[in-house]
Amino acid sequence: MGIEQEYVDRNPRSAALYAEASIRLPSGVTHDARYQRPFPIYVDHARGAHKWDVDGHELIDYVMGHGSLLLGHNHPVVLEAAAAQLQKGTHYGASHEAEIRWAEAVCDLVPSAEMVRFTSSGTEATLMALRLARVASGRPSILKFERHFHGWHDYVISSSSYGAATPPGVPETTLESVVVVEPAMHTVRETVAARPDIGTVIVEASGAGMGAIPLAPGFLRELREFTAQQGLVMVMDEVVTGFRWSPGGVQQVEGVTPDLTALAKILAGGFPGGAVAGRADIMERLSFPADRKSSKVGHPGTFNANPLSAVAGHAALRQVADGEAQRLATSSARTLQAGMNQALREFGIPGHAYGDASVFRLLLAGQEPPEGRAYNSSEIPVALAMAGTPPETQRLLNLAMLNGGVQYFGNGGIVSCVHSAADIAHTLDVWRTTLAALRAEGHL
Repeated sequence: MGIEQEYVDRNPRSAALYAEASIRLPSGVTHDARYQRPFPIYVDHARGAHKWDVDGHELIDYVMGHGSLLLGHNHPVVLEAAAAQLQKGTHYGASHEAEIRWAEAVCDLVPSAEMVRFTSSGTEATLMALRLARVASGRPSILKFERHFHGWHDYVISSSSYGAATPPGVPETTLESVVVVEPAMHTVRETVAARPDIGTVIVEASGAGMGAIPLAPGFLRELREFTAQQGLVMVMDEVVTGFRWSPGGVQQVEGVTPDLTALAKILAGGFPGGAVAGRADIMERLSFPADRKSSKVGHPGTFNANPLSAVAGHAALRQVADGEAQRLATSSARTLQAGMNQALREFGIPGHAYGDASVFRLLLAGQEPPEGRAYNSSEIPVALAMAGTPPETQRLLNLAMLNGGVQYFGNGGIVSCVHSAADIAHTLDVWRTTLAALRAEGHL
């Protein structure tokens, strides 16, 4: 039996639900990353590092709420805070104390955060950050990097993992104000010199695609020095890396303090939520002027800092503040990467499992099998990372892993602090079975 047929046979209920979903939902999904041929799995419930699908299979989860769940599914402290708030109300349409405590927690942890404005998502956070940056710099255009993902709004979708250079539906006039370049300092310098209208630089702190395509060592520090010298506003997108690379994110690890930081995911403890944090003088552009004559940056938002997200987020940030959750998740991710690379070496298959902190990426391409150890993103040649695994190989790899009870996230996965040694060992067993199945079908 082939990989795909086994998947179809194992998941009849998910197949039926997908047929229903396709009537009302475009391609049957509500997020592009959840699209999967022949159909995605449908989940019934989750706990810790595991979830259970509607066909009764228990899965080790490496999607982890798209990166939101460093603490795992249904962490008791976060659930307790949310359950108590549910009894009090989910939306007051008014200010409340929990939003203050949530903001204090962000400012305590994130080096660049002097003030905070909450949003409902990471996309909204980068949108607001760019608007504030334009006002602060007095210049309309922004510079972003190839393949870097900052959400789906018009100013950042081009040349990302979810949008081509000219994405449908985005006005040409908008695209003219966005300059996309390779993440190389000589290119940044040349581009800024040629485009005096550029006032903002936005960068995915981990490198493109949660570190799938790495940044050169020292790039963020050089970029910070250059933007400061040129009077450019530096926006660091830490939607994924914030509170995961360390309690203070990549900026704490690298010793780089941007002007503005976009946050989401772990920020809200598994509930919807995002934020812009940064220099007080820039954030004050959101304030109402005392004389009512000066202009302000407007920012409504029905669910900004809603009580449920605020209490859950505050509870989660308290849990990750000492760095232990990050240490555990990173250690498990490194063990997993090393074991996967050892299996590739045993099979004689070129490729790498690599990544930073608790995010890992899988690359089945190249010339030689890897050493049996974990690899940092910076050790992977950029050209090889950009080429990636052949799409059909990646698709069947994900199906085969699901057949064995493991769910990946695209071309890799995200590890939580509650993935156990047994979870990692089982994942490696399934990985070996998957490699053998892919080879048998002629894909390796």
